[in-house]
Amino acid sequence: MESWVRFSAQSQAKERLFRAAQYACTFLSYTLQKNRTNPEFIARVKQLEAHMSLGRKLFRLGNSVDALESAKRAIHLSDIILRFCITVSNLNRAMYFACDNILWLGKSGLAPDMDQDKWSQRSFRYYLFALIMNLSRDAYEIRLLIEREAASQHHKGCFVMENGGMEEAEQHTKPLERRLRMQLLLLIHVLRSNPPLLLDVLKNACDIFIPLDKLGLYRTNPGFVGLCGLASSVLSILSIVQPWLKLKP
Repeated sequence: MESWVRFSAQSQAKERLFRAAQYACTFLSYTLQKNRTNPEFIARVKQLEAHMSLGRKLFRLGNSVDALESAKRAIHLSDIILRFCITVSNLNRAMYFACDNILWLGKSGLAPDMDQDKWSQRSFRYYLFALIMNLSRDAYEIRLLIEREAASQHHKGCFVMENGGMEEAEQHTKPLERRLRMQLLLLIHVLRSNPPLLLDVLKNACDIFIPLDKLGLYRTNPGFVGLCGLASSVLSILSIVQPWLKLKP
């Protein structure tokens, strides 16, 4: 089990590179279609995108094991909210990867009679719920950090005075506006002070549009989906290259 987890971790960076290339092709083909470029060139870009997608699925064979191991570790977290969000997220990731592995069998020709649309919809449902859990975890951690930061202030206008020189303006605003401004400034301060959390929020926020579009819950267009996928892939690669940017636990 442990040897397989180490192996899948080594292939993760390659899978992220393939993912970035795949969504770059998605964005490029949409842009070329809008500009009415040569159809043959567009077809080649789409073919490259399909190859990248199939290559990604090959690199992700067995990633369900890694997700299950992460879920087992998360069960022992002391914070009940983090324990729930991370465990459920990883369980859904495991199911998503399992569906993705089955899709690979169909797209590679090993199971030609498979209903690929059905399994694709299933995989995106698990993917969406995993992302919802990830964003819930991010929101919870942001809330904890904001409360901790607010508690460390000596008086109500201290944070604003230190971060924007707006002490005088605060005295002339309504209580609700003052509170909203304080919360916004605290949010900005917390995210700037915690790059791993900021990176995770941006990555999950970009990713969530992909299953929403694929499931028909929030239709955008292939160009937007490609751009979101490319952005989240680059952020994922950054967290692999710089391990301190990976959100823990």
